[in-house]
Amino acid sequence: MGIAAQSKVGVLVAQLGTPEAPTAKGLRPYLKQFLSDTRVIDYPPWVWQPILRGAVLSRRPARSARLYSRIWTDEGSPLLVYSNKQIASLQERLGAGCRVILGMTYGEPSISRAVATLEAEGIDRLIVLPMFPQYSSTTTASIYDAVYAAAAGKASLFHVNRKRFVPALRFIAAFYDAPDYIESMRQHLSETVGALPDAPDKFVITFHGIPDRYIQTGDPYRAQCERTARLLADAMNWDDSQWVIGFQSRFGREEWLAPYTEEVLTGLHKQGVQRPLVFSPGFVTDCLETLDELGNEGREQFAHGGGDPEKFRLAPCLNDHPAWIDVMADLVRQNAGGWVDHSSALAFNGASREDAGVSQYA
Repeated sequence: MGIAAQSKVGVLVAQLGTPEAPTAKGLRPYLKQFLSDTRVIDYPPWVWQPILRGAVLSRRPARSARLYSRIWTDEGSPLLVYSNKQIASLQERLGAGCRVILGMTYGEPSISRAVATLEAEGIDRLIVLPMFPQYSSTTTASIYDAVYAAAAGKASLFHVNRKRFVPALRFIAAFYDAPDYIESMRQHLSETVGALPDAPDKFVITFHGIPDRYIQTGDPYRAQCERTARLLADAMNWDDSQWVIGFQSRFGREEWLAPYTEEVLTGLHKQGVQRPLVFSPGFVTDCLETLDELGNEGREQFAHGGGDPEKFRLAPCLNDHPAWIDVMADLVRQNAGGWVDHSSALAFNGASREDAGVSQYA
């Protein structure tokens, strides 16, 4: 039976989240939800919650609000703006056979609201696309938790599942080494470099960090980041002297993944680097960690080490680059087996790349 004779397939594009406004009032509930997730901060709640509700939430919202205000646009949060563009483009690629929707682990639009919307429309088969190419318990697993809870009707940790019917779920696995994902970044970076007045003399490939302890207890994140970086370097034909890997966003006092991006950027000038280009393959959508932490603070760190801040460059995330949207669409198609047959493939896929006169890597 083709998809036209069945209900639509729901495609839940899952992001981490963003506050509603760049204000302390807007940040406080967002940070409380984010930092209460035991996937993110795994200290026992009886130890962590007093610290969070006391010292952290009394100071951090105002500081984070100042940072968000530096990147906020007239349209709102960059993460939400670009996510909505991705949703619209992906919907166009996949056609009427599916319903694409955005859901966020923290903040709005929430994953629970997205699942409820799909179910209200009679959609009972969901493909979940975590927007994190490299698996981490702090991101991907948090999305799994939120989707499972929403699908089963669990309002909180202490509530029993209350729904009689639970939709069928498929989760798209980490795609850190998928050839099309690597190729989309090669295209994007080649275009970015080609538009610069002078070629970069060092490429800094940075990923969001996590505590090193998480790796020691089974998280595969570091190995997947290193694999992505190596494949990207090979695709770009960089030799080992042209690029370096780093991990950013350290929080707290324990050891996180190293080398720390902050220290990498500060030390570049002493190594003779004049024109660094920074890119973060782990973020497919620009957000605070890219636009401000790398774009603003990263530039300051390079200058602190003696570099010329005017020669510092940050490559945008993939955002709504056509090659990346193609990757998203292909990931969905690959995971829709049995939910769509060949006779209805075009209804699900929209026009193929060849039909549209566009090559796979154009």
